[in-house]
Amino acid sequence: MLKIVFDLEDKKTAEFYQRLKDNLALNTQWPAPYLYKFIVPSSAEKVAAIEAVFKNQSAKISSRTSSKGAFTSVSVSLVIKNPEAVIANYRAVATIEGVISL
Repeated sequence: MLKIVFDLEDKKTAEFYQRLKDNLALNTQWPAPYLYKFIVPSSAEKVAAIEAVFKNQSAKISSRTSSKGAFTSVSVSLVIKNPEAVIANYRAVATIEGVISL
């Protein structure tokens, strides 16, 4: 039964990324500036892992800790060459446990 749940999640994820790619292709002229926003449990390691994804992409990265210190928001701004590159970054960050993409 768990396998079926994971298969459905994979299908939903693939459909989400396809819709995002289609939307970006239709509504944006590439290359273009793009802003990623993520929420992670406050941890230097988690923030560093996000930063590592964008390490060689000339990204401007800023972070801010929540008022109670439990979470950190990370904003990443950079120029992206195409929708596929946007998706590739989201997929890379999605491998980091506890990250919420906004």
